[in-house]
Amino acid sequence: MQKLTANSQVIQDTLQELGHSNEVVVLEDSARTAQEAADALGCKVAQIAKSIIFRLKSTDEPLLVVASGINRVNEKSIAQQLNDKLGKADADFVREATGFVIGGVPPLGHKKPVRTLIDEDLFQYETIWAAAGHPKAVFSLTPDELKKMTKGEVLTVK
Repeated sequence: MQKLTANSQVIQDTLQELGHSNEVVVLEDSARTAQEAADALGCKVAQIAKSIIFRLKSTDEPLLVVASGINRVNEKSIAQQLNDKLGKADADFVREATGFVIGGVPPLGHKKPVRTLIDEDLFQYETIWAAAGHPKAVFSLTPDELKKMTKGEVLTVK
């Protein structure tokens, strides 16, 4: 097993601090995309909990949407539900807001609290996989654990 990077260790430590025994694993191949992660893990793309950061227009704050790997986030629908506009978050904004790079953004362990929305479609799976701070690092969890860990709101994102 490969050694955890500093960012992946942050996620492992965060999981332990939250009282969870989930283990961060480092894959041989990149898991930067949901398809790459599913291929490396031997699971369905839909079981990959991809973390996408948006920029809320009204406050310039980050918004994290954790979506099933097969779903495209419907930005208009989410904007209506939040009564706000969603802006694109560039790589610098994502790193500044979360402490992580695009392709490795985890659903937890950010530099500061980030409002989180969770795709309801993830709840049809017993086990899902999320990024753990590095494009090759992931951890498994249940959808209920994801909701508890992130204090996220569950809704339709597609």
